[in-house]
This record gives sequence, C-alpha cells and structure tokens, in this order.
Amino acid sequence: MKLGILSCNPKCYSTRRLREAAEQRGHNVKVLNTLKFAIDLEQGNPDLYFRQKRLSLYDAVLPRIGASITYFGTAVVRQFEQMDVFCTNSSASITTSRDKLRSLQILSRHHIGIPKTTFVRDKRDVLPAINRVGGAPVVIKLIEGTQGIGVLLAETVESAEGIIELLQSQKQSVLIQKFVAESKGRDIRAFVVGDRVVGAMRRVAQGQEFRSNVHRGGHTEPVDLDESYCETAVRAAQIMGLRVAGVDLLESKTGPQVMEVNSSPGLEGIEGCTQLDIAGSIIDYIAAQVNFPEIDLRQRLTVSRGYGVAEIYIPEGSDFIDKTIQDSGLRDKDIIVLTLYRGTTVIPNPRSQRQLESGDRLLCFGKLELMRDMIPGKVRRKRRPKVKDLPDLPVAEEVLKGSTDSSTILISPAEEGDGLE
Repeated sequence: MKLGILSCNPKCYSTRRLREAAEQRGHNVKVLNTLKFAIDLEQGNPDLYFRQKRLSLYDAVLPRIGASITYFGTAVVRQFEQMDVFCTNSSASITTSRDKLRSLQILSRHHIGIPKTTFVRDKRDVLPAINRVGGAPVVIKLIEGTQGIGVLLAETVESAEGIIELLQSQKQSVLIQKFVAESKGRDIRAFVVGDRVVGAMRRVAQGQEFRSNVHRGGHTEPVDLDESYCETAVRAAQIMGLRVAGVDLLESKTGPQVMEVNSSPGLEGIEGCTQLDIAGSIIDYIAAQVNFPEIDLRQRLTVSRGYGVAEIYIPEGSDFIDKTIQDSGLRDKDIIVLTLYRGTTVIPNPRSQRQLESGDRLLCFGKLELMRDMIPGKVRRKRRPKVKDLPDLPVAEEVLKGSTDSSTILISPAEEGDGLE
C-alpha cells in the first residue's frame, strides 16, 4: 500500500508514530505537507500538484489537518476524494466535527448522551438560556477551539453574562453548556478506529484547573471502558462520519455524555498512558480498507432506479413489535434490513429471527415507493402548555390531558453525517 500522511509537522509525535507503524508493516509511506499542494480543476480531470510537481498515485491518505488550516486542508482531502483515493476521514466529516455547535446538533437527534447545551446571539436571551441548562455554574465554549482553548467555567450567572458579552463583542460565537459537577476536572478520551475502541484513558485536571486536557497539564490513567461507553464512543464517531476519532466523554450520573468528537486526535498521550500500539491499529485498518473497501450505501445501493436507503422507526404500538424480521413482511416487500439500531447498540446484518422492539430503528435498502407508503401523514406536535399560562386549573387539566398525543414518522431519508458508512 502506498500511503500519504497529510501533516504540516513531520516531526510531531503522532506523525512520526504513524510513519513508523506503516514502515514496520512494509508499506510505502510519505508525509505530505498539506500547505504545499495545489488543486487543479478541469472538466472530468481533478488533479493535485505537490511542490510544483504532479502528484503520483496513492492508495490511501491519512489526514492530520490542524484547526488553523481547516478550510484549505479539507479542500485538499476533498480533491483526493474526487480522485477516488481512500481517505481515512472524509472532508465533510472533518468540517462537521470541527464545529462544536453543528456536531452537537447532529448528535442531539440520535440516542447519544450530550450535556444540555444552548446557543444564543441576542444578549437578552443569555439569562433565560443559562436558566434552561440548569443555572450557574455553566461552561462557556467557543464554537471553534482545541486543546481546552476557549473553554471557560462561570461560577455565577453574573460572571457568565459578563464573559459572554465580552466574547460576543469580539465577534466570537459561544455555546452555553450545563456543568456536569460529578465530572469536574476529569473526562475520558476513547480512541475509535473503525467500529471499535482501540484504547481509552481518563484525563484528570491538576490543582484548581477544571479542564483535563493533557496540554493543560492534566494527568492521565488507562481505563477499561464498559460496554455502554464503548458503544457511545463508536456510535458518535459513526454519526460524525469519522473512521478514526478521539471521542471525549463525561462520566455523568446518567451515563456517558459526549463532549466532543475529534477528527485528528493526538497519539502521544494515549499511547504513553496505555502502552498500546494505537498507530499500528490505524495503519492496519487503512490497509484492510484499501484491500477490501467498505460499500458506500448512499452511492452504491442507489444505482437501481426506484431503490434507495431509508431508516424505518418502530414506534410504540406498531404492528412490527414482537415480530421477527422474517415475519414482519419487509422482505416480501423487497425491503432488506441492513442494520438495526437499538438505543446505542448497533447490530449490522441482523438475523432474520431477531425480534423487533419499540424504539428500534432499521436502516433498510429497498424500493423507495414502498417505504414511502409506510410514512403516516405529518401532524404538528402539540406543545404542552404551562398551567400558569392557563385561565384556571380545571381548564388546564383538560388541556394537559388532551396534549399527550403526538405523531411518529416511520421513515426518514438517510442524511450526510448519519454514520451509514
């Protein structure tokens, strides 16, 4: 395999380790400075030049794109994609994961634990937003930031308002996030490669510092994650569309909560802590994908006219509940179940005898017309009114009794970033 590592710093630990691991396995590897590329665009002939010379053919590239060069770096990755070169992380997934607001918006619609978060622009919305996430103390984050930069803890509402007003005056967009007290000063970094966690460490802040980043002097210790944490980390990476990712998790009373998903996680801290060959796991995964590539469902399975991929949701009361996949009648309608999502559990190629449960989501391939016929008419969900806003208690009780019904949509089209790869 001929592998290119996109990195502006060939001497940094992560780049050196990845290169060593590739060479130890007999691969031809070269570190390519991301900023030395020129992107040539021509009808039907996308091309790349490196240091004024036409780039030779590569089997795969491993992007290590720093936050400061995200725009140009992802443009280079996108050009490799147009040239049909396997990219460990796609340009779209890198861009999405770099935006904290966008990534949390995507994660929030799935069964993934995240800290309660709000985003406001008008200063009059700041105080209500702080109250909605549970009041002070709150964590204030810049939408774009790495290594703990731009992450602040406001102990009081007054200090939070002052910090937000100052940052907004400097044209900075900020998130207001619930402070998980039981995780103060510590978090977990789970390193995901493909569909598994290959290593994990707990990071513990030192002194009065609440940020546990290694770059902030945080202490690390190896940790064996239980199944729920592993499943959450893998699922979060898949939803972001990342094949290699560092997933930062908080240990809350209600279970794992995803803080952030990193597309270019460093190797020095986690290899030093766990003594595991994380770089080797990444190289082995890339080699396996080059030899036996994954099928891109969104592109490969839609070549037949009228066929496509959709997600079927099984609500409470559905006729599918307690039936097996075989007895559900889906296959009789030429609908094949590719993956079953149950909570945070991912079950690829589920057996035909597996029973379906309320809340299951089925990633299916089949005739789109038949799957669309399963979608009920949309009804706008009624908002539960507050008793204090109603004229008297008896009326309020009647309204509340009548506001519990809501419609459920069975199928939603597969979207970019839904982790279908």
